Amino acid sequence: MDNLAEFCAPGSKFKEEKIAVTDKVTLRVVSFTPAEKDNNPPVVFVAGWISLIIGWKDVIREMTKDFPVYYIETREKITATVKGKVEYSAEATGQDIVRLITRFNLQHNGYILFGSSLGATAILDSCRFFKIPPLCLVLIGPNAVFRVPKLGMGIIRIFPPKLYLIFKPVVKWYLKTFRLDTKSDLAQYKKYCNALDAADPWKLKKGAISLSKYKVWDLLVDIEFPTLIVGASKDVLHEPGNLQKIVSMMKNATYLDLETNAKTHSNVMVEEMRKYIGELIDNKN
Repeated sequence: MDNLAEFCAPGSKFKEEKIAVTDKVTLRVVSFTPAEKDNNPPVVFVAGWISLIIGWKDVIREMTKDFPVYYIETREKITATVKGKVEYSAEATGQDIVRLITRFNLQHNGYILFGSSLGATAILDSCRFFKIPPLCLVLIGPNAVFRVPKLGMGIIRIFPPKLYLIFKPVVKWYLKTFRLDTKSDLAQYKKYCNALDAADPWKLKKGAISLSKYKVWDLLVDIEFPTLIVGASKDVLHEPGNLQKIVSMMKNATYLDLETNAKTHSNVMVEEMRKYIGELIDNKN
């Protein structure tokens, strides 16, 4: 169990709750409140697929110095309560985000949507449904597509989730050998291994099948919100070339390269977010 007090900047507080987004899905949300009230807009934080909150400890601790934060754990996470048959698609996750924003009672153009990997993709997908628009989007490595090798997809479709323990070492080997630069950022590999160890194999199977068909390209041209896309040129898993293509297709997007996954999960990321938001607000005034 996470000690959430360790995620708080000095003096800040947290509240953990379960919020029903549909009659079948209830999500864990952790709200963080800074020690002193600031004019900074709240951050709605949506992490990546099966990622654990511990991987964002440094970022959240830095954010909570001066930003209220709503940390959402999406429906494929082990903390989500699911009844019956539900989807684990990017679209379904996006709809959950829209519902929660309404529940948080946020102001029109008065909050930041911050996401990583699948969480960032789900944010892009959700933009067409907002009734309460954000001030801006800050997205780390959004996936334009989700690449699963044909052999891997065959295994996922054929074998039951109860055999996950047998195939999990193969997934880790594949990531280490073909998708991650462990020489530049070994911490990223260890973080993904921890997430795989904690994942729900039944949700993983359904999610992988759904996400393997997903493409974000057609949605991008209609997104007008100011957007900071953050990449890591040494993080090949999140395909830096695709990130720059995403930026080129959006009307109001800026690209920032932080080189490694470790930096995108550090205080540096929050400092860059502060700069971006400061410039955005100055340009509006």
